[in-house]
Amino acid sequence: MSPNLHPMLNVAIKAARAAGAIINRAALDVESVRVSQKLVNDFVTEVDHAAEQIIIETLLTAYPDHAIWAEESGKTHGRQGSENVWIIDPLDGTTNFIHGFPVYCVSIALSVRGRIDQAVIYDPSRNDLFTATRGRGAYMNDRRMRVGKRTEMRQCLISTGFPFRPGDNFNSYLRMMADVMKRTAGLRRPGAAALDLAYVAAGFTDAFFETGLSPWDVAAGSLLVTEAGGLIGNFTGEPDFLEQRECLAGSPRIYGQMVGILHKYSKFATAGEKAQVRQAAEADTAAGAEATLAEDPPEADTVGPSGDAK
Repeated sequence: MSPNLHPMLNVAIKAARAAGAIINRAALDVESVRVSQKLVNDFVTEVDHAAEQIIIETLLTAYPDHAIWAEESGKTHGRQGSENVWIIDPLDGTTNFIHGFPVYCVSIALSVRGRIDQAVIYDPSRNDLFTATRGRGAYMNDRRMRVGKRTEMRQCLISTGFPFRPGDNFNSYLRMMADVMKRTAGLRRPGAAALDLAYVAAGFTDAFFETGLSPWDVAAGSLLVTEAGGLIGNFTGEPDFLEQRECLAGSPRIYGQMVGILHKYSKFATAGEKAQVRQAAEADTAAGAEATLAEDPPEADTVGPSGDAK
């Protein structure tokens, strides 16, 4: 663990580990609860709330004047209006969790006057603890983290998240993934954005991109990435991304190359760039339809013994 831990970081670690213990206990019962989908969903909601509750209690016991911004309870706890705001995702990777797929985590960040100053991401299934204090570096367990050193996209492993919400532009995401996939060593979709960012900070992947994320998904991970020497922002490379629902992170050299690929898909792209993406998508659709017809031509009517077409 990093030497001379900041007191607030110590409290956040205590909160994350307490939530992780609740999640690990619940994970032992997922198989037996998986009798129906409804029971599983209800069960995981209880886990979300229980984990969030222990985090909030731990933080506010130590810092009763701080504000809370949490995924499940929103901005209802603590002293709202405080310049110290804890941003909490008690269980990132819920879909993975309810299926017993062991990629999920607890994410806790402290924002001071609008800037992330402390970060903890805890993976309870692996007992991996990722921490960062602004200006003091980022750590995985007791090892200092640095982003990856690869400089060529073709050698890089990139992580992402797939669109799954109503209204998500699925076709645009498919084009983005195709643009990235053909330039890299591989594209991965682990399913927990906070952990994806921790893995960029650790150098396990070289970059991460996703749309539709909320501040509690990316707050802690953003500090891990920057303290590990990486960059984080939106698809056009602007660093003010936290509430824009558009996130790109990576080592500096790869981040720049990813901006070059993804900027035209940004909601902040120019009208010309957006038109270019639309035209390319329409061309792909037309080409796909032609290819389908060529592979599977409609059957010609044949005449049976009775003379009836069949």
